[in-house]
Parts: sequence; structure tokens; C-alpha cells
Amino acid sequence: MFKVIESQMIVPNIHLLMLEAPAVARQMKPGQFVIVRADDGGERIPLSIADWDVEEGTVTVVVKNIGSTTDHLASLRAGVSIPTVVGPLGNPTEIKEYGTVLCLGGCYGIGSIFPIARALKEKKNKVITVIEARSSYLLYWEEKLKEVSDELICITRDGTKDHRGHVGRLTEIIKSSEPINRIIINGCTFLLKRGSDMSRPLGIKTVVSLNPIMIDGTGMCGVCRVTVGKTTKFACVHGPDFDGHEVNWAELLQRRKTYMREEVIPLRTSRCEEHAITSSPE
Repeated sequence: MFKVIESQMIVPNIHLLMLEAPAVARQMKPGQFVIVRADDGGERIPLSIADWDVEEGTVTVVVKNIGSTTDHLASLRAGVSIPTVVGPLGNPTEIKEYGTVLCLGGCYGIGSIFPIARALKEKKNKVITVIEARSSYLLYWEEKLKEVSDELICITRDGTKDHRGHVGRLTEIIKSSEPINRIIINGCTFLLKRGSDMSRPLGIKTVVSLNPIMIDGTGMCGVCRVTVGKTTKFACVHGPDFDGHEVNWAELLQRRKTYMREEVIPLRTSRCEEHAITSSPE
């Protein structure tokens, strides 16, 4: 069993879990992920690592509360234990001295881009970190990211922090900056695709951390297959990082929708039941 050390909502619908998993923490590298289960009969959920502490034996994940299983994870409280924390899984992000690297994170990707930016900075790169959200109240870890970045830029759709708009502003940001040698993107599939679309005409190598449907995380089930170039890859063992300019985004976006109904209906049902219980007269 793996103890929950810390559990908190850091912004609406984004939850932080710090888990006691010393064997995982000892082997963890930037860009890798873990698979967790909230209970013995629970779904296996892949989560990118946002941080870890070898001495304390902990790993930290940032979870977007979007379906019934992530809702269950978000409801966990410090002190309880969960049955599964498997990892580290996937290949670590390639960290070298590139020159100037732009790290783009959105949603839960704001958390998972942090260890990547930190490692790039340790390799003497100039790190420009860009984080985006619908509004400033959905941004988090700004101070942590400033510590490992030479520059931190925010994009908010309502214009409440720095640049107004969406990831479409990326081209403008890149052109107003010094030459960028590499772009690394973590976040939802839409962010990965749009960021890759923006960087393709500029000819900048763009690495994306893919998040397809995944079950076992070891390449056995084949559920996480994606097409990169003209080759079928398994995100769990060949990735999760791939060249964003070679990913078949139309296919990936379609496959991501496969279980949307199954994800949403149990969440709505459980919340309706909870509302009925709490609002019924005694």
C-alpha cells in the first residue's frame, strides 16, 4: 500500500497528490509517469510526475478532475493508502544542452513541465517557460517555475495575466524572443497539437508528451497505440515523448473520445446521488 502524504486542490479542478513511494522516487526522471489506482477495484490511471523527493521517498502528481476515477483520486485525504503506484514508466525526456528551450505547459502539464524545466536549467540551457489557462486563477506553481526558468510567460484567454488569447499566441512569443532551439510541450492533447502546429512553419524541433488512452503501461495491451510518421508506436514504452510534427493528431484526437461517455456518466451519476443524499430531508 502507498500512503497519501498530501492532498489538496491547487486551483479549481486541478488536484495535487503527494504519495509515499520510495522505490519509485529513487528511479524517477523528468518526463516519466506512474500508474495509480485509488482502490482495489479501481481503474488504472497514468499520471505524469510533477516532482519527487528521493530522501523523503515521495512522488507528486497533478491530476485534472474530469471523470469518476480522477474524482475519486481528488477525494482522497492525507493519511489514507492506495493499492497501486507503479513506475517509473515511459522513457525520460531527453535532456541535453540545446541552447534556448521553450517549455510550454497547460492544465496538469503546468505541473509536469516543472521537473523538465529544472533539468534543462541544470544542463545550462536558457529556459523560457510559457504556461496557459483560461484565466489567471487557473494558473499555479508560478513561483516554482520562476526558480527554474530564465523567463516565465503566461497566456490567459481572458487577458487577466500577461498575454491575452490561447496557445495561438505562441508564434508571436517565439518571434519576439531570441532564437529557440527546442520546444517541449506538456498538457492536454489540444495544447500539444496546436503548439506543434504553431512551431512547424518555424522549423523548431517540438517534443510533445502524449496522453492517449492507456491501461497496463508496459506495452502488453496495445491500447495506447499512436501513429508517428507512418509507424505505429505505443506511447507507454516508445514514449511518452514524440516529435509533435510527426504525430497523426486527427487519429489521436478521435481515439481519445472512445470512452468519453463512460468517463462522464458515472461522475454525473455519483454527484447526483451525493446531491440527493445531502439535500434530502431527515
